[in-house]
Amino acid sequence: MNNLIDLARHIPAPDASLTVAYTPIRLPMDGRQPLELRLTAPAAGDNLPVVLLSHGFGPSNYIPSKDGYAPLAQFWAERGLAVIQPTHASSRVGGLPADAPGAPFFWRERAGEMTTILDRMDEVERQAPAIAGRLDHARIAAAGHSFGGHTVGLLLGATLDGESFSDPRISAGILLAAPGRGGKDMTEENARRFPFFDVDFSRLAARSLVVCGDADDPHFTARGPEWHADAFYDGPGAEALLTLHGAGHGLGGIAGLDARETEAEMPETLETTRRMTLAWLRTALAIDPSAWTAACDALNGPAASLAHVGLKTGPT
Repeated sequence: MNNLIDLARHIPAPDASLTVAYTPIRLPMDGRQPLELRLTAPAAGDNLPVVLLSHGFGPSNYIPSKDGYAPLAQFWAERGLAVIQPTHASSRVGGLPADAPGAPFFWRERAGEMTTILDRMDEVERQAPAIAGRLDHARIAAAGHSFGGHTVGLLLGATLDGESFSDPRISAGILLAAPGRGGKDMTEENARRFPFFDVDFSRLAARSLVVCGDADDPHFTARGPEWHADAFYDGPGAEALLTLHGAGHGLGGIAGLDARETEAEMPETLETTRRMTLAWLRTALAIDPSAWTAACDALNGPAASLAHVGLKTGPT
């Protein structure tokens, strides 16, 4: 029950169910402190699809960690998905030392941490007894917000300086307000500061959804909000673009309610983001083949003022 939601209720979603969470799950890694995770999953059910959720590099101390993004992670878990959240090397609260090689962004380490989770799924389950044996290791998606979108883009097939970080175990992905093209598409200063944004999306082959806010005006580039949609236009696997009307970089509040990352708390926009991404995941992970179509239909009807979806074959 949420008294703040009106129009977004028309986007169909399953009822919430009880969840169970384990934190911190610790995975030892060579030459550094363990990688800490949060795992949130339905309290009942088997063959649960898995979503790896990569946090951004926002201004808060704790949101960029396994303990952030509860509005998104909890919503997905309450509706049938097992969500794994790492505290990336770039995290202020639990990441690598500020003087370590690759600091402060640790873009390469972030991608490696996601791969480590996939390599050690049995160990993740061992540390979560109520969830052990219930995860479907053959149905895995990855989602990332902001800098997390950069991390996930690499895992989905985007290349950097010709180097591939693609992991075929990830069959689907969501890029939420992710960085667009680097290099000449950025301001000169930002191109120098963020050379790792100069990715090539043309090899992003995994089935993907790109999510943007049409009021998300990035400071990295003079191109405006459309910059965040580059992966959709360049990536052959990016099949849909969800554009949220009036939304900024926080997409209504996915990182945290009343958090610094939530520059404008927008309950209807947050609910739209949650329901549309859930519907896409339910279809992409073969839970409900009709979920995405039904959600898009709602945006053509009573929820039309909230967002619109563009497909490679045309808008809907």
